Amino acid sequence: MSRISVRGFAVASATAVTAVGSVVGVASGSTAQNNDAEATATGATLLADIPAGQQAQVQTASLTQQADAQAIQADASAKKDAEEAARKAAAETAIAKKEAAEKAAKEAKERAEAKEAAASRSKDISDFPVATSYSIAQLQAMARQIVPAGQFQCFSNIVDHESDWNYKAVNPSSGAYGMFQALPGSKMSSVGADWRTNPATQIKWGLNYMNDRYGSPCEAWSFWQANNWY
Repeated sequence: MSRISVRGFAVASATAVTAVGSVVGVASGSTAQNNDAEATATGATLLADIPAGQQAQVQTASLTQQADAQAIQADASAKKDAEEAARKAAAETAIAKKEAAEKAAKEAKERAEAKEAAASRSKDISDFPVATSYSIAQLQAMARQIVPAGQFQCFSNIVDHESDWNYKAVNPSSGAYGMFQALPGSKMSSVGADWRTNPATQIKWGLNYMNDRYGSPCEAWSFWQANNWY
């Protein structure tokens, strides 16, 4: 091959490459690519400068390149949207499960408390044997059988402050009587005529009083802490 033919081949190759770049640039609307293409070869290379038999191939290559780029961009966008939708769905599912668990726990607690309250209401104070004296431990054991477990500590706190579990305690100033310092003490006769000597009668009355006036022993204890009386 002669020097001239080699040079001609190189120029032809550069022209073809430049032409592809020019078409791609024009098709994609890129002025920068078009300017680069015009400055590359000896003189401007247009689609018309490419042999007629190659023009369709150049156009096809350009359109294919654009289609591939758009497909890649569309895939990336679809993947991002899918990931975001998955995260949102997972978050919503987690929130729904948490709310369902909290609701179930609340309902279970309410059922347990209702069961305990029903048990305490059905507890007949006549089931407790009457004695001439009781220790604090015996009185507390008796109260545990009458007061719902979840309310006992609050119940006990009130009795501690009112009488220190002395079912015969009398306030010298007001005459308030018993573990709960009922005023007058005769209020407790609504539960039993033996209110003066039977701690079970007093405990039952005290529980009824706290439930009726405050809703529960713990609500009564909250009031007591704020006011030093209940």
